[in-house]
Amino acid sequence: MTPWLFSMLGLVILLLAGDALVRGAVNLSLRLGVPALIVSLTIVAFGTSAPELLIAISAIQDNAPGIALGNVVGSNTANILLVLGIPAMLKTLHTSECDSRKTYIFMIMASVAFIALAFYGTFTMGTGLILLALLGLVLFDMMRDARAHRRCGVPDQLEEIEEADPDMPYWRVVLYLLLGLIGLPLGAHLLVENASLIAQEYGVSDTVIGLTLVAVGTSLPELATTVMAALRRQADVALGNVIGSNMFNLLAIVGIATFFGDIPVDPEFLRFDLWVMLGSSLLLVPFVFFHVNMTRIWGIGLTALYAIYVIAILT
Repeated sequence: MTPWLFSMLGLVILLLAGDALVRGAVNLSLRLGVPALIVSLTIVAFGTSAPELLIAISAIQDNAPGIALGNVVGSNTANILLVLGIPAMLKTLHTSECDSRKTYIFMIMASVAFIALAFYGTFTMGTGLILLALLGLVLFDMMRDARAHRRCGVPDQLEEIEEADPDMPYWRVVLYLLLGLIGLPLGAHLLVENASLIAQEYGVSDTVIGLTLVAVGTSLPELATTVMAALRRQADVALGNVIGSNMFNLLAIVGIATFFGDIPVDPEFLRFDLWVMLGSSLLLVPFVFFHVNMTRIWGIGLTALYAIYVIAILT
């Protein structure tokens, strides 16, 4: 029972430390005069992916690379089927009002490029650099769009960044940064080490643990954000959160993690899991391009598909 408790403790520390790091980084950047739009496109996006990144690095260093890759692929699948499915069951997501076509196309392109590189059998520093180069192109395009919006008279909206507090004192900013920087590696180490013990205890691979326990755990922040967005009728936030998170998972996390060691690709990923991830991504086509609302029926269907997926990989 102890590995389960320590895994949960590691997950809680990760989530709290990730939130602290984002709050500290956002408010420090705004204090230094960085525009809110730039902060939301870069610091918030990277900060919310920090738990997954630290898990990937820790897994590679602990000789459990299956957890690293399983977490990324599993999180992307969970983000679409579970993180959108559960809120849609609670309240219809009015996705017909959103325009996320461009970022969605970027996400599909990132998914296809990731799968193509996976067929080389191992993610090395070379393939990691390719992923980071693609991320750089996406960020450049996002920055260009942000500047265009500002030239058109769209002001920086601090209230759009939940973590922004213009009156936060410097000592609290520093405290948040320290809590994040100390808590993230501690939580990642606890979670990866004990998740590996659970895998050994139940006779399953690190990859399966990464695809299920670790992936769902690290998707909890996205789930919380999406539930609140659904209740507030902010479908653009819900959909954009998932699309952006998936793109960063593929390009940034695996790209950076390869600098700490090679990540071998389990053949099962090539036969099944990567295609489930891509298929799940393509399920968003009606909501992105054809102005279909994500109703409760859709929510039930997506959540049921995720349950079937988990049963399939566990059996």
